[in-house]
Amino acid sequence: MSTGKVTLVGAGPGDPELLTLKALKAIQGATVLLVDDLVNPEIVAFASPGARVIHVGKRGGCKSTPQAFIEKLMVMAAREGENVVRLKGGDPFIFGRGGEEVEHLQAAGIDVQVVNGITSGLAAVTSLGVPLTHREHAHGVVFVTGHAHPGSPGTDWRALAATARDAKLTLVIYMGVSGAARIQDELLTGLPASTPVAVVQRASLPDQRQAITTLGELNATIAREQLASPSVIVVGDVISGVAAAAAAPAQFRAA
Repeated sequence: MSTGKVTLVGAGPGDPELLTLKALKAIQGATVLLVDDLVNPEIVAFASPGARVIHVGKRGGCKSTPQAFIEKLMVMAAREGENVVRLKGGDPFIFGRGGEEVEHLQAAGIDVQVVNGITSGLAAVTSLGVPLTHREHAHGVVFVTGHAHPGSPGTDWRALAATARDAKLTLVIYMGVSGAARIQDELLTGLPASTPVAVVQRASLPDQRQAITTLGELNATIAREQLASPSVIVVGDVISGVAAAAAAPAQFRAA
Protein backbone atom coordinates (compact mmCIF):
# COMPACT_ATOMS: atom_id res chain seq x y z
CA MET A 1 0.00 0.00 0.00
CA SER A 2 1.35 3.43 -0.92
CA THR A 3 1.82 5.99 1.83
CA GLY A 4 -0.73 8.77 1.96
CA LYS A 5 -0.10 12.39 2.83
CA VAL A 6 -1.00 14.98 5.45
CA THR A 7 -2.09 18.56 4.81
CA LEU A 8 -2.24 21.07 7.64
CA VAL A 9 -5.13 23.37 6.73
CA GLY A 10 -5.93 26.74 8.27
CA ALA A 11 -9.69 27.01 8.68
CA GLY A 12 -9.51 30.74 9.37
CA PRO A 13 -11.18 32.61 12.24
CA GLY A 14 -14.58 30.96 11.83
CA ASP A 15 -16.52 32.54 8.97
CA PRO A 16 -16.69 29.81 6.26
CA GLU A 17 -16.48 32.45 3.52
CA LEU A 18 -13.00 33.39 4.72
CA LEU A 19 -11.62 29.99 3.68
CA THR A 20 -9.13 30.02 0.82
CA LEU A 21 -9.96 28.04 -2.31
CA LYS A 22 -6.93 25.84 -1.64
CA ALA A 23 -8.20 25.06 1.86
CA LEU A 24 -11.64 24.18 0.51
CA LYS A 25 -10.16 21.80 -2.09
CA ALA A 26 -8.04 20.11 0.56
CA ILE A 27 -11.02 19.61 2.87
CA GLN A 28 -13.17 18.22 0.06
CA GLY A 29 -10.42 15.81 -1.00
CA ALA A 30 -9.62 14.44 2.46
CA THR A 31 -10.40 10.87 3.44
CA VAL A 32 -9.59 11.56 7.11
CA LEU A 33 -9.98 14.89 8.92
CA LEU A 34 -8.55 15.64 12.36
CA VAL A 35 -10.50 18.68 13.49
CA ASP A 36 -9.64 21.17 16.22
CA ASP A 37 -12.28 22.32 18.68
CA LEU A 38 -12.49 25.91 17.40
CA VAL A 39 -13.21 24.99 13.77
CA ASN A 40 -16.69 26.04 12.68
CA PRO A 41 -18.91 22.96 12.01
CA GLU A 42 -20.03 24.65 8.79
CA ILE A 43 -16.47 24.29 7.53
CA VAL A 44 -16.30 20.62 8.50
CA ALA A 45 -19.50 20.14 6.50
CA PHE A 46 -17.52 20.76 3.29
CA ALA A 47 -15.86 17.35 3.76
CA SER A 48 -16.79 14.43 1.55
CA PRO A 49 -19.68 12.35 2.96
CA GLY A 50 -17.37 9.34 3.00
CA ALA A 51 -14.59 11.05 4.94
CA ARG A 52 -13.80 9.99 8.49
CA VAL A 53 -13.98 13.00 10.84
CA ILE A 54 -12.11 12.80 14.14
CA HIS A 55 -12.51 15.68 16.61
CA VAL A 56 -9.31 16.37 18.52
CA GLY A 57 -10.27 19.32 20.68
CA LYS A 58 -7.53 21.84 21.47
CA ARG A 59 -8.79 24.79 23.51
CA GLY A 60 -6.93 26.73 26.18
CA GLY A 61 -8.17 26.07 29.70
CA CYS A 62 -10.08 22.92 28.70
CA LYS A 63 -9.19 19.25 28.57
CA SER A 64 -7.40 18.67 25.28
CA THR A 65 -6.36 15.69 23.19
CA PRO A 66 -2.64 15.14 23.86
CA GLN A 67 -0.49 16.51 21.07
CA ALA A 68 1.55 13.29 20.87
CA PHE A 69 -1.66 11.31 20.27
CA ILE A 70 -2.74 13.64 17.46
CA GLU A 71 0.65 13.28 15.79
CA LYS A 72 0.45 9.49 16.15
CA LEU A 73 -3.00 9.48 14.50
CA MET A 74 -1.70 11.50 11.54
CA VAL A 75 1.24 9.17 10.97
CA MET A 76 -0.87 6.01 11.29
CA ALA A 77 -3.54 7.27 8.88
CA ALA A 78 -0.98 8.43 6.30
CA ARG A 79 0.81 5.07 6.45
CA GLU A 80 -2.52 3.41 5.75
CA GLY A 81 -2.71 5.41 2.51
CA GLU A 82 -5.20 8.01 3.70
CA ASN A 83 -5.34 11.62 2.50
CA VAL A 84 -5.24 13.29 5.91
CA VAL A 85 -6.25 16.88 6.62
CA ARG A 86 -5.34 18.36 9.98
CA LEU A 87 -7.92 21.14 10.22
CA LYS A 88 -6.95 24.00 12.52
CA GLY A 89 -8.57 27.27 13.47
CA GLY A 90 -6.82 30.36 12.11
CA ASP A 91 -3.45 29.61 10.55
CA PRO A 92 -1.46 26.43 11.30
CA PHE A 93 1.78 28.36 11.70
CA ILE A 94 0.48 31.09 14.06
CA PHE A 95 0.10 29.53 17.51
CA GLY A 96 -1.32 26.39 15.92
CA ARG A 97 1.60 24.06 16.72
CA GLY A 98 1.93 23.50 12.99
CA GLY A 99 5.70 23.72 13.15
CA GLU A 100 5.88 20.86 15.65
CA GLU A 101 3.57 18.73 13.55
CA VAL A 102 5.51 19.33 10.33
CA GLU A 103 8.75 18.34 12.07
CA HIS A 104 7.19 15.16 13.46
CA LEU A 105 5.66 14.14 10.13
CA GLN A 106 8.85 14.80 8.20
CA ALA A 107 10.84 12.76 10.72
CA ALA A 108 8.40 9.89 10.14
CA GLY A 109 8.88 10.13 6.38
CA ILE A 110 5.37 11.44 5.70
CA ASP A 111 4.66 13.87 2.87
CA VAL A 112 3.24 17.03 4.47
CA GLN A 113 1.93 20.28 3.05
CA VAL A 114 0.56 23.43 4.68
CA VAL A 115 -2.35 25.61 3.56
CA ASN A 116 -2.45 28.99 5.26
CA GLY A 117 -5.58 30.47 6.81
CA ILE A 118 -6.59 33.95 7.95
CA THR A 119 -5.48 34.34 11.54
CA SER A 120 -7.96 35.60 14.14
CA GLY A 121 -5.74 38.57 15.03
CA LEU A 122 -6.17 39.98 11.55
CA ALA A 123 -9.87 39.14 11.36
CA ALA A 124 -10.47 40.82 14.72
CA VAL A 125 -9.19 44.26 13.75
CA THR A 126 -10.69 44.04 10.26
CA SER A 127 -14.10 43.47 11.84
CA LEU A 128 -13.64 46.83 13.60
CA GLY A 129 -12.65 48.62 10.41
CA VAL A 130 -9.04 49.34 11.39
CA PRO A 131 -5.68 48.02 10.15
CA LEU A 132 -2.89 46.34 12.05
CA THR A 133 -0.35 48.72 10.54
CA HIS A 134 -0.69 52.36 9.57
CA ARG A 135 1.88 54.86 8.28
CA GLU A 136 1.05 57.30 11.09
CA HIS A 137 0.11 55.00 13.96
CA ALA A 138 1.92 51.66 13.66
CA HIS A 139 5.10 50.74 11.79
CA GLY A 140 4.79 47.04 12.50
CA VAL A 141 2.86 44.36 14.31
CA VAL A 142 3.78 41.68 16.84
CA PHE A 143 1.75 38.49 17.23
CA VAL A 144 2.34 37.16 20.74
CA THR A 145 0.80 34.52 22.98
CA GLY A 146 -0.47 35.35 26.44
CA HIS A 147 -0.30 31.68 27.43
CA ALA A 148 3.09 30.57 28.73
CA HIS A 149 4.35 27.06 28.03
CA PRO A 150 4.50 25.06 31.28
CA GLY A 151 7.89 25.58 32.89
CA SER A 152 8.60 28.65 30.77
CA PRO A 153 8.67 32.24 32.08
CA GLY A 154 6.58 33.27 29.08
CA THR A 155 6.63 36.61 27.31
CA ASP A 156 8.71 39.44 28.73
CA TRP A 157 5.86 41.97 28.69
CA ARG A 158 7.97 44.77 30.12
CA ALA A 159 10.55 44.53 27.34
CA LEU A 160 7.80 44.16 24.75
CA ALA A 161 6.04 47.30 26.05
CA ALA A 162 9.21 49.36 25.69
CA THR A 163 9.80 48.03 22.17
CA ALA A 164 6.19 48.68 21.14
CA ARG A 165 6.43 52.23 22.43
CA ASP A 166 9.75 53.04 20.78
CA ALA A 167 9.09 51.29 17.45
CA LYS A 168 5.35 52.17 17.23
CA LEU A 169 4.13 48.59 17.07
CA THR A 170 0.67 47.06 17.34
CA LEU A 171 0.51 44.16 19.80
CA VAL A 172 -1.87 41.32 18.96
CA ILE A 173 -2.21 39.04 21.97
CA TYR A 174 -3.66 35.55 21.56
CA MET A 175 -4.87 33.49 24.55
CA GLY A 176 -4.43 36.46 26.85
CA VAL A 177 -7.79 36.81 28.59
CA SER A 178 -7.01 34.59 31.57
CA GLY A 179 -3.74 36.44 32.19
CA ALA A 180 -5.05 39.92 31.38
CA ALA A 181 -4.33 41.38 34.84
CA ARG A 182 -0.64 40.48 34.71
CA ILE A 183 -0.31 41.47 31.06
CA GLN A 184 -1.90 44.85 31.81
CA ASP A 185 0.32 45.54 34.81
CA GLU A 186 3.53 44.69 32.99
CA LEU A 187 2.66 46.52 29.76
CA LEU A 188 1.93 49.61 31.84
CA THR A 189 5.63 49.77 32.74
CA GLY A 190 6.35 50.93 29.20
CA LEU A 191 3.07 52.09 27.69
CA PRO A 192 0.72 54.83 28.96
CA ALA A 193 -2.54 53.84 30.61
CA SER A 194 -4.36 55.74 27.85
CA THR A 195 -3.07 53.37 25.13
CA PRO A 196 -6.11 52.21 23.11
CA VAL A 197 -7.06 48.53 23.37
CA ALA A 198 -9.65 46.33 21.68
CA VAL A 199 -10.78 42.92 22.90
CA VAL A 200 -12.57 40.86 20.27
CA GLN A 201 -14.25 37.57 21.11
CA ARG A 202 -15.12 35.00 18.39
CA ALA A 203 -13.88 37.23 15.57
CA SER A 204 -15.77 37.00 12.24
CA LEU A 205 -18.62 34.89 13.63
CA PRO A 206 -22.24 36.08 13.94
CA ASP A 207 -21.96 36.12 17.75
CA GLN A 208 -18.78 38.20 17.76
CA ARG A 209 -18.47 40.55 20.73
CA GLN A 210 -15.97 43.36 21.22
CA ALA A 211 -15.05 46.06 23.68
CA ILE A 212 -12.96 49.17 23.08
CA THR A 213 -11.05 50.37 26.14
CA THR A 214 -7.64 51.54 27.31
CA LEU A 215 -4.68 49.63 28.67
CA GLY A 216 -5.35 51.02 32.14
CA GLU A 217 -8.90 49.60 32.05
CA LEU A 218 -8.18 46.34 30.19
CA ASN A 219 -8.74 43.81 32.97
CA ALA A 220 -11.72 45.69 34.42
CA THR A 221 -13.32 45.86 30.96
CA ILE A 222 -12.90 42.13 30.36
CA ALA A 223 -14.53 41.39 33.70
CA ARG A 224 -17.34 43.92 33.25
CA GLU A 225 -18.20 42.80 29.72
CA GLN A 226 -17.71 39.12 30.61
CA LEU A 227 -15.43 38.53 27.64
CA ALA A 228 -13.92 35.06 27.46
CA SER A 229 -11.87 32.81 25.23
CA PRO A 230 -11.47 32.63 22.32
CA SER A 231 -10.59 36.33 22.29
CA VAL A 232 -7.85 38.48 20.82
CA ILE A 233 -6.47 41.55 22.60
CA VAL A 234 -5.13 44.30 20.33
CA VAL A 235 -3.01 47.04 21.88
CA GLY A 236 -1.90 50.15 20.04
CA ASP A 237 -2.73 53.46 18.45
CA VAL A 238 -4.39 51.82 15.42
CA ILE A 239 -7.36 51.31 17.76
CA SER A 240 -7.63 55.04 18.45
CA GLY A 241 -9.96 55.59 15.51
CA VAL A 242 -12.12 52.55 16.17
CA ALA A 243 -14.75 54.07 18.47
CA ALA A 244 -16.80 55.51 15.61
CA ALA A 245 -16.35 52.39 13.50
CA ALA A 246 -17.24 50.11 16.40
CA ALA A 247 -20.56 51.88 16.78
CA ALA A 248 -21.58 50.54 13.38
CA PRO A 249 -19.00 47.92 12.32
CA ALA A 250 -21.26 45.78 10.13
CA GLN A 251 -19.94 47.24 6.89
CA PHE A 252 -16.49 45.93 7.77
CA ARG A 253 -17.55 42.41 8.69
CA ALA A 254 -17.76 39.54 6.28
CA ALA A 255 -21.42 39.03 5.43
